Amino acid sequence: MYAIIETGGKQYKVQNGDVLFIEKLDAAEDTQVKLDQVVALHNDKELKIGSPYLKGAYVDAKVLKNGKSKKITVFTYRPKKGSKRAMGHRQPYTKVQIEGIHARAPRAPKAEAPAEEA
Repeated sequence: MYAIIETGGKQYKVQNGDVLFIEKLDAAEDTQVKLDQVVALHNDKELKIGSPYLKGAYVDAKVLKNGKSKKITVFTYRPKKGSKRAMGHRQPYTKVQIEGIHARAPRAPKAEAPAEEA
């Protein structure tokens, strides 16, 4: 079973046990997050595609680490003007491990009807 999820403006193909680096989430380490923007879901029999997302489908993930990626150098200049500028950038990320893929949201427990009084 695999799912295609969308987070941080990007789409990822995920399976149980996958570890991936996604755009930074507002979640602490060793916490569970619920990724509910599921674009497609394949359960070894059929492929379900949402428009834009599948209703009730979600992916459970565990936050392993928050951090920053390696520094990249951004260099800009204007020819024949003597103007140049060098900058660095480190993109923040969240490292997550996929715990489970769920096709439907869990059902709420039924509320018992009040007993009639005589």
